[in-house]
Amino acid sequence: MMKMIAGGWLLVLHISIFLPSVCRIHAVSYDYSATTECLIEPQRAQYEGGIISNPDFTHGIQGWTVFGQGAVKEGISNDGNRYIVAHSRSQPLDSISQEVRLEKGKLYSFSAWVQINGGCGNVAVVFKMSSGELVRGGQVTARNGCWCLLKGGVFANISSRAEILFESKTTEAEIWVDNVSLQPFTMEQWRSHQDESIDKERLGKVRFEARYANGTAIEGAGFSIKQTKSDFAFGCCMNYHIINSTDYQNWFALRFRYTTFTNEMKWYSTEKIQGQENYTVADAMVSFAQQNSISIRGHNIFWDNPKYQPEWVKNLTSDELRKAAEQRIKSVVSRYAGQLIAWDAMNENLHFNFFEDKLGKNASAEYYARAYQLDPDTTMFLNEYNTIEDCRDEKANPFNYMTKLDEILSYPGNQGISAGIGLQGHFGSGQPNLAYMRSSLDILGSTGLPIWLTEVDVGKDPNQAEYLEQVLREGPFSSCC
Repeated sequence: MMKMIAGGWLLVLHISIFLPSVCRIHAVSYDYSATTECLIEPQRAQYEGGIISNPDFTHGIQGWTVFGQGAVKEGISNDGNRYIVAHSRSQPLDSISQEVRLEKGKLYSFSAWVQINGGCGNVAVVFKMSSGELVRGGQVTARNGCWCLLKGGVFANISSRAEILFESKTTEAEIWVDNVSLQPFTMEQWRSHQDESIDKERLGKVRFEARYANGTAIEGAGFSIKQTKSDFAFGCCMNYHIINSTDYQNWFALRFRYTTFTNEMKWYSTEKIQGQENYTVADAMVSFAQQNSISIRGHNIFWDNPKYQPEWVKNLTSDELRKAAEQRIKSVVSRYAGQLIAWDAMNENLHFNFFEDKLGKNASAEYYARAYQLDPDTTMFLNEYNTIEDCRDEKANPFNYMTKLDEILSYPGNQGISAGIGLQGHFGSGQPNLAYMRSSLDILGSTGLPIWLTEVDVGKDPNQAEYLEQVLREGPFSSCC
């Protein structure tokens, strides 16, 4: 704002700034690099292998043994690169093995380059603990003739000896492995990486200069800085109770600049009876958000889970469903076109396929195309769970996520879509596996697409607040986000 002072006008700037943390823990820098390309030759081992012995197989297969009923041998490429081969396999876990020691409370970042010698198939890293427990640390869809990066990680809940194994259900294929790395970090070191990312992504130097109207510098000028608006995308879901609760409205508007409605835009809320659409509640919530400068994510146009269809939709024939779905997407998207910052176009269609089963394999891609036609300036998100929070879920791992998104975006007519990556983030109780979460963000971040944590929660736990903070610090400030 402008203030009148002796000799002219003084411009007082109101901007948002962040102050850097005072302390830093000196640690091994985290390697955020990741790629989904399949390369002719593998890249170097991250952290020079970390605690892995003979990570690049310079010394043949020394330090590595066979696990299960298969066999291992050394491989050498035409360029002289050495790697290890697990062959003569009959069980998914028949593979190579190396024993390491995990220390309680530490996070372990894992990476390796893998391929299989026939077709393609998933290859996962598995840690076999001394108790016999098998802990998955990440997976990749490996291919024949080129090297894929398998990146993941684990959190050590206990100190234990562990065998590093590679699992593939494609038992007729050999597993080739090269440039393996396992790097330990303390929780303090891990937090220091987060702090460094915060400084890099959210901080910047600001130079103030005050002059009189005639251009003369004002000696000894003082500045008052006040944050008037947050630019950071931090929000919360809201439900219909906000319409009639002043306390809820005031509480929400004071804290959040972004929102998603819990159920009020979903098909089963706006058309409970076929042909009787009712947007009264959703309209009122949109009005409240707009009056308070709160940006809205549209959730959702369709949900691929058969459980969450309107009751009258569940038993429609394919032709009836196609007509009903066209009316639904035209109705809801046209109504709010230009008023939202995002649409979850087809919710959870890595886990479910209600519309694909009824309307064909391209149903999701077709509805992304239709939504884009109706609202071309709004970002369309693929919104999924377990992609960052649970490495045991093979359906939603980062590579399957990207494969599905590529299918959607490569569908005729979809090339111009502004796409986004929606990660729900429903973490269970107990310490979140931040190493796996970060590696997943590294992989997804290689797309260059915006990444949003859309539905974050943490299961009931005495340390619930601490774990939630860990997740929120990990997500927004990762270099890819």
